[in-house]
Amino acid sequence: MKRLEGKVVFSGIAIGKISIMKKENQSVRRWKVDDIEAEKARVDEAKEQAIGELKKLYEKAVQEVGESGAAIFEVHQMMLEDEGYLESIDNIIETESVNAEYAVASTADNFAAMFSAMEDEYMSARAADIKDISERVIRVLMGKGESGLDGNEPVIVVAEDLAPSETVQLDKSKVLAFVTKYGSSNSHTAILARTMNIPALINVGYGEEIDGKMGIVDGKEGILIVEPDEEVLERYRAAKEEELKKKEMLKELKGKPTVTKSGREMKLYANIGSISDVATVLQNDAGGIGLFRSEFVYLEKSDYPTEEEQFQIYKQVAQNMAGKKVIIRTLDIGADKQVDYFNMDKEENPAMGYRAIRICLDRTEIFKTQLRALFRASAYGKISIMYPMIISVKEVKQIKAIVAEIKAGLDREGIPYGDVEQGIMIETPAAAMISDLLAKEVDFFSIGTNDLTQYTLAIDRQNAKLDNIYDSHHEAVLRMIQMVVDNAHKEGIWAGICGELGADMTLTEKFVKMGVDELSVSPTFILPIRKIIREME
Repeated sequence: MKRLEGKVVFSGIAIGKISIMKKENQSVRRWKVDDIEAEKARVDEAKEQAIGELKKLYEKAVQEVGESGAAIFEVHQMMLEDEGYLESIDNIIETESVNAEYAVASTADNFAAMFSAMEDEYMSARAADIKDISERVIRVLMGKGESGLDGNEPVIVVAEDLAPSETVQLDKSKVLAFVTKYGSSNSHTAILARTMNIPALINVGYGEEIDGKMGIVDGKEGILIVEPDEEVLERYRAAKEEELKKKEMLKELKGKPTVTKSGREMKLYANIGSISDVATVLQNDAGGIGLFRSEFVYLEKSDYPTEEEQFQIYKQVAQNMAGKKVIIRTLDIGADKQVDYFNMDKEENPAMGYRAIRICLDRTEIFKTQLRALFRASAYGKISIMYPMIISVKEVKQIKAIVAEIKAGLDREGIPYGDVEQGIMIETPAAAMISDLLAKEVDFFSIGTNDLTQYTLAIDRQNAKLDNIYDSHHEAVLRMIQMVVDNAHKEGIWAGICGELGADMTLTEKFVKMGVDELSVSPTFILPIRKIIREME
């Protein structure tokens, strides 16, 4: 038995035979040609055939993973029509008098190197797309068909890497899991694997000797087990059975409204920290995203993320959610979430110090960069913005002035943006106590119960010695929640809960009776909470 470690792209358990997917060697030879125009015509014909194949792939992907997951194949079609790309191919044919295959391969190498050298993460990732479309054109020029899996038995597909087109071309009924030696958790292939709900691992170092052997993909621990013994096999079969039972519950409740028997409806949204979580949100049928923790965009970088980098992330989340609400919390750095390049001073009590909106209103250029990215992305979906750690009406008015400045700038530049709801987190006793005043200034409240509890009870939630008296069910906390909900409703705005308490199923019924309009929880809690609410009178 052998255990090979990797990085999880999508969770789950798969048990079956391992099949190493070997790509056909597509080495390109160079030769001199006499008829330049004939070679250029060959490129045009191959390009048109490749676009036709991509259109079919798009249609197949729409059926399997939805429009957002299929969008990459529309992008590939546009890339094949790019003037710079096509002119480069024609120029190489003309100046070097070489065959079409060589000209396409050279252009692919040049463009891929150019994209890879870019500092922008999104643009550097386009190198893989250039290679993918170019290999497709070269294959057509060589008269070769599209590759796939042999045999009828479902297998664990293992490969050095998989292009998005290869991922979608595979017969889903024959794929138990994806395992690759290379790749990125943010690649289109990874996104497609998550959308297809197929367990997937990347960065797994494997050898040819595993081909055809029994394997287990553990998408929780991030391991590929080769030739498991009977005891391990039985343990994973039991875990797989439990996983299937949960999926059956998902099928039963998916698509059903989150409404009590008496007709009281509750918005049930999901909390996420990155794009990679969106597939889990969709899989668990959340009504939207109630908390996107944008600080993770900063935590994953070694320097301040640019406006363009942030825009691409927020835009992708909005598009993937296809019109469902996406509430993005602005930067909430500080306290237990420190970022080296922010160069912040050491504090005796960082939880009550220089953090969240306090940083944003002090370092306004960072804040403005994020707001521009958010408003630009709002043109591509239903984005709402939420501001953390508010303690005063003065702060809200400062934020509104900055937002007005951002919108005016976008208007001058002719950059579109959507109708963006703006709300605040109620996570300080100060905000709860003046929630009647704050409700006049914003579109919604979202109660952050983690911080609200620690500030109300004067208990550091990071201090393990105080766990026995840290009580999120404390009457003071529950009374504050009730006060916030009541004050929100008096001003005609909605109030939700996005803290961990929202997932406390012992309080679900109480929250419904309190009049809470929305609960935002980890995706795995969506269906169990929906079940409780649907069974309430």
